Amino acid sequence: MSALILALAAGGVMGLALGALGGGGSVLAVPALIYLLGFSPVGATTASLVIVTITSVTALSAHARDGNVRWRTGLLFAAAGIGPAMLGGALAARVPAAALTAGFAVVAGAAAVRMLWPRPAAGSSVTVRPARAAGAGAGLGAVTGVLGVGGGFLAVPALVSVLDLRMRNAVATSLLVISVNSLAALAMRAGTVEKLDWTVVGPFVGTAVLGAWDGKRLAAKVSGPTLQRIFAGVLLAVAASMLIDAVR
Repeated sequence: MSALILALAAGGVMGLALGALGGGGSVLAVPALIYLLGFSPVGATTASLVIVTITSVTALSAHARDGNVRWRTGLLFAAAGIGPAMLGGALAARVPAAALTAGFAVVAGAAAVRMLWPRPAAGSSVTVRPARAAGAGAGLGAVTGVLGVGGGFLAVPALVSVLDLRMRNAVATSLLVISVNSLAALAMRAGTVEKLDWTVVGPFVGTAVLGAWDGKRLAAKVSGPTLQRIFAGVLLAVAASMLIDAVR
């Protein structure tokens, strides 16, 4: 199967998940780029940041039109992650490939487990603690910078449990957080972006953007828990395969 077809298919799946769940889809971009399209771990994380940034901004605009984005909350949360995201982006090239792959596998596995774990009910009474919010935002930024993922799978539960957003608002607002963190991390890798294979990255981005729009529509028709369970199963399989590959 040609690289173009693989890129188109992988981008569509990633965008679908990102648009429907507000995160998680980007976790598929890195393994797809490494195992299907032949990128190195560092090249894959850089390409993933490009893909995640463009796709997240597109999905964000769709949610913003429906009035679901909590701009002030999202920007405050994202601000705490800008520094760690830039630092992580600068350090990523110095991390051994095996360690980067293993680290990504662990984060992907944690994301899958978190998606299967019951979340607080929407609108539950939770006391917002600024220190906890800043800590969550900083941790999310670091993960984004080093591993090239947007971190929506971490942002959504944090926005629900720490900042007491309703699920629909958390999904939309997480896209704002992802966009800011990804841009910050990408800024530290600007010198490596032109080295990417744009004949692969371009089609990947294109179908990811289209998939994000479809994902938003899918979220209105299929229950969130059902989507999360399906995606978590796929993600667990991907994480296990990457971890096995990293420790060989």
